[in-house]
Amino acid sequence: MYPDDSIQGILSPTPWWEKDNNRDYKRGRLVKFFAPHVDQNPFTLISVGRDEPTEHNTAIVKIAPLDIRSVLRYPKLPVAALPQYKKEVRAVYRAKKRPGLIVCSGGTKIDRILTTGKAKWQTSRTVIVAPYYGADEGEKRSGFKPEFVKRIRRCEYPQYMWDLLPINGSTEDSVMRLDHLQPVGRSQDSMELLDYCLSDDALLLFDEWLEWLLKGSLEIGTMFGELREELINLP
Repeated sequence: MYPDDSIQGILSPTPWWEKDNNRDYKRGRLVKFFAPHVDQNPFTLISVGRDEPTEHNTAIVKIAPLDIRSVLRYPKLPVAALPQYKKEVRAVYRAKKRPGLIVCSGGTKIDRILTTGKAKWQTSRTVIVAPYYGADEGEKRSGFKPEFVKRIRRCEYPQYMWDLLPINGSTEDSVMRLDHLQPVGRSQDSMELLDYCLSDDALLLFDEWLEWLLKGSLEIGTMFGELREELINLP
């Protein structure tokens, strides 16, 4: 049950989440994926040589901080297992398996006749996903401050959305970061499709919410705008 001071609670008895066993890359589907810690600068993986001069399948590497001002340095002894392409680096991120919501299913599939002989990255389809973060505080997790969670639940900020996800997790309350939207490959190796999707009414509200973030202002007369007005005026 959703509390009354949430967008989901106001929408009740209309469901927020619905069961959907199709396991497709549908917009509004709940998924799990490895979300990188985007607030932290990545590291770079640098090949410094081979363990054996004649062995090309293994390499000695070092991890170093990476920033936009870094000077690209190329290995003196190339390693086949870690080819170094011009103007490229190998970025290493910390990542964690998190729930997420498919915000965009990835556009139209491209005809093969237009891609023959070209690199796969040009047309490999992705979906756009917004990650959820556990909100509860605990001994082994920092979580979010309760007063902050309350404000998020009442739709005060365009980039945060509160929810109670219909899956087992380490916390009860979850917070979506809409400003952490990211592409994820349409592959069973990249993403786990779950049996829940936003209802049609929930997806309509979500779209209006996302437009609020993208445009920086709420359209007059939207359903979400009217419901949000009720929530932020609660004592």
